[in-house]
Amino acid sequence: MLELNQIHQGDCLEVMRQMPDNSVDSIVTDPPYGLSFMGQRWDYDVPSVDIWAECLRVLKPGGHMLSFSGTRTQHRMAVNIEDAGFEIRDMIAWVYGSGFPKSLNVGKAIDKAKGLENIIGTKKDRWTGKGNSLNFSTDRPQEVCKITAPASTEAAQWDGWGSALKPALEPITLARKPLSEKTIAANVLTWGCGGVNVDGCRVEGQPWKSHNATGLAKTKFFTNGETPVIEKHPHTKGRFPANLILDDSDEVRGLFPETKSGLMKEGQSRNSKPLFGSRSDAIHQTIGDSGSAARFFYCAKASKSERGEGNVHPTVKPVTLIRYLVRLITQPDGIVLDPFFGSGTTGIAAKLEGFDYIGIEREADYIEIAKRRIDDTEVPEPKPEQMSLINA
Repeated sequence: MLELNQIHQGDCLEVMRQMPDNSVDSIVTDPPYGLSFMGQRWDYDVPSVDIWAECLRVLKPGGHMLSFSGTRTQHRMAVNIEDAGFEIRDMIAWVYGSGFPKSLNVGKAIDKAKGLENIIGTKKDRWTGKGNSLNFSTDRPQEVCKITAPASTEAAQWDGWGSALKPALEPITLARKPLSEKTIAANVLTWGCGGVNVDGCRVEGQPWKSHNATGLAKTKFFTNGETPVIEKHPHTKGRFPANLILDDSDEVRGLFPETKSGLMKEGQSRNSKPLFGSRSDAIHQTIGDSGSAARFFYCAKASKSERGEGNVHPTVKPVTLIRYLVRLITQPDGIVLDPFFGSGTTGIAAKLEGFDYIGIEREADYIEIAKRRIDDTEVPEPKPEQMSLINA
């Protein structure tokens, strides 16, 4: 078994072959997307079936894996994962508003092909380099950019047409190693794997008003002609975790309407349509909650301070997001494997959540960054109420 809470340098396929079967509880990873991102050699293709097969071998039966991917190559990633023997259980969509459009202006391309350019003015732009979001900075010298207009009738006809959409979503494939036992219950008792941590990952929101909440809709049936009653009690720990994760940007919030919680205002309401066949109207116990629909769960991209000084890795994921994902699929005191460790966010998340981790990374520069980031991460002391639970 590889040493825990360490980063092991090498090709992940070769390193994982040193690990015993059924030795880790979960896998959370951000592998290459196969997009040749920023010209990086390691991003020339998605991981092979052989790599995912090794992940399957070292994962305990019923263990889950969460793997990030790009929108254009998610299908190739998922097919390779499935061909390796995993069951595809779901896909989580992480939606954000900070993606930068990389679209060709068709009208300008037509003029350029004709050797035409109609400059009508200039403007100062804060963007440097080639428009990548990593190059944006307010303290760098502003560049003078040309303002052009279509110089030909063909360009005018196609002005406003582009070649791509603005990136605003990254898919996360949720896969599971097949159970070794006949049922999830039996598999969990044998291996500690098979389920996802629903209560530990419920979506926080505005405090619920107490109604002896159970999280389930209670239905009371009557056999003597009385009105059936449905009592809905929201869970005190929050909303059920969904396969949608949002950032807190104004742009994403703007995509969602201001809305009530779906439980309407506090009190009782009567459904205008009969329920349960021909019986009369049902009475609903309701609890109020309002705001943007985007409030149910959000996680912004990694900030400059979160990335850490000198972190040149181009695809750093936010710690909050990885903590959530690690907690979702890892049993208490479990071991998390990340075969594409990068700058170490999975290790930080595991450390903060109280899990052990095994990191595998090929690039020496990223290993040094990851070690520094993990060493600089301090685990906060438990609060008094948490201590009482620990000591119970």
